[in-house]
Amino acid sequence: MDLSHILGFLAGQPLLALACVGIVVSLLGGVLRGPAPLLGGFVRGVGNLGLLAAMLLTIAQVTRLTTGADFAFPQLGLTRQSVEGGETRVPMNSDGHFWINATVNGVKRDFLVDTGATLTAISPATAQAADLKANPLNRSVLMRTANGTIEAKLATIDELRIGNVVARELDAVVAPGMGDTNVIGMNVLSRLASWRVEGRTLILVPHHPQAVEET
Repeated sequence: MDLSHILGFLAGQPLLALACVGIVVSLLGGVLRGPAPLLGGFVRGVGNLGLLAAMLLTIAQVTRLTTGADFAFPQLGLTRQSVEGGETRVPMNSDGHFWINATVNGVKRDFLVDTGATLTAISPATAQAADLKANPLNRSVLMRTANGTIEAKLATIDELRIGNVVARELDAVVAPGMGDTNVIGMNVLSRLASWRVEGRTLILVPHHPQAVEET
C-alpha cells in the first residue's frame, strides 16, 4: 500500500488520523528533548494532548453509537398508526412487531421499532431518497444483523416525523446489510416525554406534540 492510499484511508478516519499525529508529535518531542529540553517537552506535551483527545472522542462515540441489535425485515400489509390527543398510537403488526409510518426529510418510509437498537438505522435507498447528510466525523460503526456483522456509515437526519412526533438533527446509521428495512432506535424513543406498550399498542408521547402533516 503506497502513501497516497494510507493518507486517503486516514482522511476517512479522523480519530485514527488524530491518534497517529499525536504519536508522531510525541516521538518528535522525545527526540528534541536532548538538544532543546524546553521545546522538546512542549512538543511532546502537545502530542500527548492529541492522543488523549483521540481516546476521549473514541470513548464518547462508542458509548453513544454502539449497538448489537438484530434486525427483522419489512412485512407486507402494515397496520397504520393514529394520533389521539397528544399521543401517537401504533398497533402491533401481525408479525408481532411495531411498524411505524414516518417521513425522513419529507420522504415517506416504514420503520421497524427496535428497542434493542441504540441508533436509528436507514437503508441505503432511503438515505439516498432523503438526501441524508454524512456525519461530520465521517465515522463508520460495526453492526450485527441477521446476515452477520456489517459496516454502517454514520449520517444525520434533518427531520424525522412520526404522527405528532418530530425529531430534528438525529443521528442515524446507513446500513447496507438490512435490505430495504429502516429501524427506529432508542435515540428516537429517548427523546420522547414517554413511551409505553399497552396490550398490542405502542404509545408515543412527545414533549411538544406537533401538527400532523396531511398524507
